[in-house]
Amino acid sequence: MKSMILFSNRLMQRYMPDPFLLVIVLTFFVIGLSVFLTDSTPVQVLGYWGDGFWNLLEFSMQMVFIVVTGHVMASSPFFKKLLGNLATVPKSPGQAIILVTIVALIACWINWGFGLIIGALFAREVAKRVDGVDYRLLIASAYSGFIIWSGGLSSSVALTIATPGHFTEKLIGVVPTSETLFSSFNLIIVIGLIIIVPIINRLMMPPKQQAFIIDRNLLEETVTMQAGTVEQMEMTPADRLENSKILSLLIGLLGLSFLGFYIVTNGFAINLNIVNFLFLFIGIILHKTPKLFLEAVTGSVKSASGIIIQFPFYAGLMGIVTASGLAGILSNAFISISNENTFHMFTLWSAGLVNFFVPSGGGQWAVQAPVMLEAAKNLGVSLPKTAMAVAWGDAWTNMIQPFYALPALAIAGLKAKDIMGYGLIIMLITGIFISAVFYFL
Repeated sequence: MKSMILFSNRLMQRYMPDPFLLVIVLTFFVIGLSVFLTDSTPVQVLGYWGDGFWNLLEFSMQMVFIVVTGHVMASSPFFKKLLGNLATVPKSPGQAIILVTIVALIACWINWGFGLIIGALFAREVAKRVDGVDYRLLIASAYSGFIIWSGGLSSSVALTIATPGHFTEKLIGVVPTSETLFSSFNLIIVIGLIIIVPIINRLMMPPKQQAFIIDRNLLEETVTMQAGTVEQMEMTPADRLENSKILSLLIGLLGLSFLGFYIVTNGFAINLNIVNFLFLFIGIILHKTPKLFLEAVTGSVKSASGIIIQFPFYAGLMGIVTASGLAGILSNAFISISNENTFHMFTLWSAGLVNFFVPSGGGQWAVQAPVMLEAAKNLGVSLPKTAMAVAWGDAWTNMIQPFYALPALAIAGLKAKDIMGYGLIIMLITGIFISAVFYFL
């Protein structure tokens, strides 16, 4: 294991570029594949790229919001104390790695957006309190929890096909979550990962003398001015509004009232917008005044710069892969060597490959669903299991796809190459386990 980790980390440190450079390389690579493997001309591919470039603007803004509001909420005195108290539980580096992994896994199973942010924020707090813990592995452990999201309560694929009127209803019908998220094979994968991933992360701990120890001073947030410290001399009406606790409380309660109404009306159908809504208004309440809240926002916005500039390029990639038919060609290549016994395993692998070019669970399902479901019907194999194989393929290779790691990296202050070496080991080992479940069950 130590030799594998050493090789993996050296590989990623040497060859993993900055995520922005990676998406540029992927763009030219996908353009080349589309020209040579499909009937599309270079001019057509260029059009697909440009037409798709802005198709993730809504999702990009959601991701910016979750980073900013997560930062804002965590920088409040209440959450600093809460996460700080939990961070005192581990007494050794090994315990720290295991606890951070378990917290991230459970949080991502509940909701992937919530889990990404909470895992990274909790890892930072642990790093402040546990001596000798490897900071890069700690953040990688927080990100490793994301592998479970497609089998959890916010699974894009499972929730989509459980909704009447979804785009593949004629092929698969409306599929209840009892056949996907709460099926025996999915629960086996989820429970297995909750056991396996913390063990993998613990075994990847470097010797004490080789641990990457972060300076704790670098993890401290800038202390904002507390309410009541403003000089009381001749405060203007505008100053009084900026420092009004009542105004923050009222707007915060209005937001929480809507959340209560939403849950009563829709149940616990938690999506990314609801998570962002929750983080935003809790942050407003916890910072007590509009002035303190806006100061916290200002300090958090810079963490979202990578998302703002990179996600349009991934949208362009999705535009090429979808419109050119490249995703269908890659999927059909796996289908052509499949039989009723290997189909779901090869579906998992094909989804893992397509994920590098279409790193969006919902977007990838839209691309692969027609091809994979039609093939599943022809082979007479389970359609719900086929859908979950696509979902797990997307989650599995995210361990070395920095698209979703950007929020965690922004919070941690690290680069993708700092954690992807560990992610590669996690992907390889968990890939064997997940593949075995889809092959044998």
